[in-house]
Amino acid sequence: MLFESVHGPLSSVLSLGAAGAGLWLLGGRMRPSGDQLPQSSEGWFERCEAVLEQFQTLNSSNSGESPVQVQRFQRVQQLRRSQLKVLRQRQKESAIHLALVGTQAWSEKEQNTLLAQCPCVHPLRVHRSHALPLSPQSWVWPETFRQCELLLYRLDLPLSAADLRWLEALPEQQRVGILVRTQPESDAPQQLHQLEQQLPVHLRGRCWLVADQEACAWQDLSAWLAESTPLSRERNQQRCLHELHEAWQLELEGLRRQHWSRLLQRTQWTVAAGVVVAPVPSLDLLVLAAANGLMLQEMARLWNCPWSLEQLQAAAAQLGKAALSLGVVEWSSQALASVIKWHGPTWLLGGALQALSAAYLTRVVGRAMADYMALAAGVPEEELEALLQRQAPLLVARAAEEEKLNLNAFLTSAQQWLKQQPLPA
Repeated sequence: MLFESVHGPLSSVLSLGAAGAGLWLLGGRMRPSGDQLPQSSEGWFERCEAVLEQFQTLNSSNSGESPVQVQRFQRVQQLRRSQLKVLRQRQKESAIHLALVGTQAWSEKEQNTLLAQCPCVHPLRVHRSHALPLSPQSWVWPETFRQCELLLYRLDLPLSAADLRWLEALPEQQRVGILVRTQPESDAPQQLHQLEQQLPVHLRGRCWLVADQEACAWQDLSAWLAESTPLSRERNQQRCLHELHEAWQLELEGLRRQHWSRLLQRTQWTVAAGVVVAPVPSLDLLVLAAANGLMLQEMARLWNCPWSLEQLQAAAAQLGKAALSLGVVEWSSQALASVIKWHGPTWLLGGALQALSAAYLTRVVGRAMADYMALAAGVPEEELEALLQRQAPLLVARAAEEEKLNLNAFLTSAQQWLKQQPLPA
């Protein structure tokens, strides 16, 4: 009303400015909000504790579990808490952990020689392993060695496949050194150069030659040990917590997908039944129907997502637009047309094809939305919108491809649903 009362050459400028401000405010309200990744060990501890609470929340929602399943969950949850407790105790220590490993075990004499020739300013706690197996069932390092700030690996040339597999299995962010024992009467520098070309990129430049068990490049090795500081301990602690958080997130994502699968199975036929009752002529509306509020709110609860319903619907609408642009609607209409012929009387049901298309699109957009929620966890707020615009076509295309693989199961379920619908007069 104020702008209507203003006359003159600035009235249109003020009106356009007000409209632009309104769109900006609306876009801010519709844009999902994210959170920053922790920048300290305490922040990662809080993030891991939050994941443990989410495990507990998801398990409490399974009211139909048997006592055996409840006990199994409690044992696994206790194991997770013990893993976090170990890292809590490491946080209080002042010593730097050094692991001496290799496919040939270190002797106590070799360990004493190393510590005598390479003194460290900070206190060291040494972990000496047995000989690493040459053909284990899985190339997974024990947690004791993965959590060490320093890991010194000793190998004999030529490089064996077992040594290479063990080195490749180490975390890239872990500080690793390699003691190399060459063959007698050989060109040691040339052998060292060939070895570094065979190693992963992040391990090159961390190799030291050992002519025999008594002599080595002590000066370079001492400098490598001297690089360990309380700051490197903090970075290593953050790395360990980050890896633990990622492992838990994978387990948590699996549990979420199980809950989401049951939710989607129920929602897709709810959407289809709504279309049968009130069919619409435009499939664009069916894509938006796939992003109904109840399913999105339940998905937000599963993924512990703080977005509002409007923000969830905005993200789902973006994925729906991507589904339209990729031709998922046309493909689903053609692929699902044959299922109606399985049950003759339902062919007369006017909205049957639209209903099945709506159910199928609910699965595609719902799966893409679940992938986006998992992908957006920990992404800063200012990057979420760009992430959605960049990833929406890829998420929808991948979801459509995965649903194509499950098309036979969907068609069988669709046939059962169609038979349950009342016949037209």
